[in-house]
Amino acid sequence: MRAKCHFEDIDRGQRTAIVVDEIPYQVNKKTLQERMAELVHEKKIEGISHIQDESDKSGMRLVIELKRGEVPEVVLNNLYKQTQLQDTFGINMVALIDGQPKLCNLKDLIQVFLQHRREVVTRRTVFNLRKARERGHVLEGLAVALANIDEFIRIIRESPTPPVAKAELMNRPWDSSLVREMLTRAREDGTVINADDYRPEGLEKQYGMHADGLYRLSDTQAQEILQMRLQRLTGLEQDKIVNEYREVMAEIDDLLDILAKPQRVSTIISEELTALRHEFGQTKLGARRSVIEHNAQDLATEDLITPTDMVVTLSHSGYIKSQPLNEYRAQKRGGRGKQATQTKEDDWIDQLFIANTHDYLLAFSNRGRLYWLKVWEVPAGSRGSRGRPIVNMFPLAEGEKINVVLPLTGEFRSFPADHYVFMATSMGTVKKTALDEFNNPRKAGIIAVDLDAGDYLIGAALTDGKHDVMLFSDGGKAVRFDENDVRPMGRNARGVRGMMLDEGQGVIAMLVAEDEQQSVLTATANGYGKRTPIGEYTRHGRGTKGMIAIQQSERNGKVVAATLVHADDEIMLITDRGVLVRTRVSEIRELGRATQGVTLIGLDEGSKLSGLQRIVENDAGAAEGEDTNGSETPAS
Repeated sequence: MRAKCHFEDIDRGQRTAIVVDEIPYQVNKKTLQERMAELVHEKKIEGISHIQDESDKSGMRLVIELKRGEVPEVVLNNLYKQTQLQDTFGINMVALIDGQPKLCNLKDLIQVFLQHRREVVTRRTVFNLRKARERGHVLEGLAVALANIDEFIRIIRESPTPPVAKAELMNRPWDSSLVREMLTRAREDGTVINADDYRPEGLEKQYGMHADGLYRLSDTQAQEILQMRLQRLTGLEQDKIVNEYREVMAEIDDLLDILAKPQRVSTIISEELTALRHEFGQTKLGARRSVIEHNAQDLATEDLITPTDMVVTLSHSGYIKSQPLNEYRAQKRGGRGKQATQTKEDDWIDQLFIANTHDYLLAFSNRGRLYWLKVWEVPAGSRGSRGRPIVNMFPLAEGEKINVVLPLTGEFRSFPADHYVFMATSMGTVKKTALDEFNNPRKAGIIAVDLDAGDYLIGAALTDGKHDVMLFSDGGKAVRFDENDVRPMGRNARGVRGMMLDEGQGVIAMLVAEDEQQSVLTATANGYGKRTPIGEYTRHGRGTKGMIAIQQSERNGKVVAATLVHADDEIMLITDRGVLVRTRVSEIRELGRATQGVTLIGLDEGSKLSGLQRIVENDAGAAEGEDTNGSETPAS
């Protein structure tokens, strides 16, 4: 069942409202509003600014106002999913047939159901027949007592105790014209009844009416007579006993007829189903609100989203947002561009890419789990907004955080089996898994790599099987090897050794070499670093200790970061005391692998460099290309 809704523009078209015109009568409107407010308060549904009940005697109208920039179809589908705006039910088409479960089609299921109903009606009739016989047997005894009431009273008065009176009543034969008439009458069709059909199960032959027309009372009948109150002897009460006896005998006749005629069982099943249809098939208003359609199709949320190219930005502190690409107008060469997002002083853009609203984002956590996110699910924002924390968009466990986001655009969009996700952990384990193994999204996420105790994921990248992979340890070593040295493995596999580490060391970075024009920028805890051409890192087999990336000495300290850069890039240096220094890569000299490097940042006493990040260009130039006429146009 789905409520009837439509969209309306408000605030001069700047915002949209979802208007609920009608809800199923089983749904309480107040409860529905409270559930919506609860979801908004718990931030399980984003984008709702106000809920107003505008219902009056002319009809129902529930207005759900949305925040600026929200996609109304997405909010409505979330309401359908998490509230009673839409209720669904499933049918299990499995039935037990001859004690064995069997998947049935519609015809088989109807046949099995009718067979089950026939059995139910039959067993119910047998149960009612047993109860009617027991009640009829008691009423027969009372009818015999009423026919011989004076003699019964005399025997009871003269008996010293109730057991003696009961024995005397049971030992004597009695005559009752009513009982004899009921047990020897003919039915409407002319057949003579069988008195045994009215006897309770297990009643001994010596009790009841005999061939001579006389009746002998059973223990149950005699006990019931002794317990009968004197008020039952009034004329009205006697008539009630006689009438009830006749009704019970007629009920026994009807139940016996049902058991003898299968067509009557079918008629009863039909009447009961018709009664159910009349009782539950219509609403209190008369007309059905649920319409049965022959070609109904469930629309997923994505089906309601128009394919659009979006600029997605992810800041260093984890804020993510999206903006339509058409907000970036083409500019002449030399233009200053547009700011992609507003960031705080201690934050900057870490990733910026163009993706379609129907593309996936793969988010990897430090615990080796993978979560999916569609681009249309990324909150839309203006150029001046920061976005939304990405950690709030996934069901992360305590201590779990997202440390890698990979967009599936271009050739990766269809999850091709010949493309891979390459992963590395802090203990030097590497793993390559075919991309098509990640094409089944689950809200709770899945295991991307099985980690040992104390290990965590430090990097992941998309590859096509033609790249080199570089691992850097905090001991100043690096290993470069062909990614084909690692065979593809399943999702639950642990992986293989990518780098041999000395005790106490760990891998701090995984890089995928794209071209030989790049440089590797390394930085140490004491604020020193250097830029080394990638060509100086020669290829070796995986699993080795590698080569020197930067001399580790008492002056340098441990290596804290390594990243691929070009000469025109900028980097952000971060200290453990929150000091940030932004500098150009071109200001850092290129040095050989075996050197100790130069000063990157001046540190206060006791302070350490905790890491560095390459800064993505913070304007439209990152989202636009240049055409041959000298003007810039959006890239696709």
